[in-house]
Amino acid sequence: MIKTVIFDLGGVLVRTENRQPRQKLAEKYGMSYQELSDLVYRTESAKLAMIGNVSAEDHQQTILKNLNLPLDSFSTFEDEFWGGDRLDSHLVEFIQSLRGEYKTVLLSNAWDNLRPLLKGLWKIDSVFDHIFISAELGLAKPDPEIYKVVIDSLDQDPSELIFIDDFVENVKAAREANLNAIHFRNRDQALADLAEYLDLEI
Repeated sequence: MIKTVIFDLGGVLVRTENRQPRQKLAEKYGMSYQELSDLVYRTESAKLAMIGNVSAEDHQQTILKNLNLPLDSFSTFEDEFWGGDRLDSHLVEFIQSLRGEYKTVLLSNAWDNLRPLLKGLWKIDSVFDHIFISAELGLAKPDPEIYKVVIDSLDQDPSELIFIDDFVENVKAAREANLNAIHFRNRDQALADLAEYLDLEI
């Protein structure tokens, strides 16, 4: 019996719905969309920030140095880079509706500046009973240890948990840790899959 629903953030609750702002920014620096995304998310600096070995601010400075930008210009850069990202308010409302009957949890691979963004920018920190952030844990999905930390912290059997993530490797790792897991491809599909587990009508 499912007692807790665990959601990823990026690619699930917050998604890039409009690629144009990032595409234009990439062209501005003579890069492809993927090259710019990799600079932010997949460099060694990004990987270290994701597990808290460097701060978000340090990683941001590394991004700016790579682009030969002033070191005080990250706010302008982030406005353009994430300009096409949107919070799925419908999904947030659904998570809120689960509370009381189910525990709601966020498990995100993110830098150490995520928690204030959840509270100040998106104002969604209160819809979760527990929030797990990779930079705070020193572990990132799909490392098996991060799932063990979540299971132990929640003090529940893995069979009572269900996890929703857009990366197949994270879903596979969750299943290997004996969690129920759903691969998020779009909102309607994920909610339909979740409804089957929870025996809900959505």
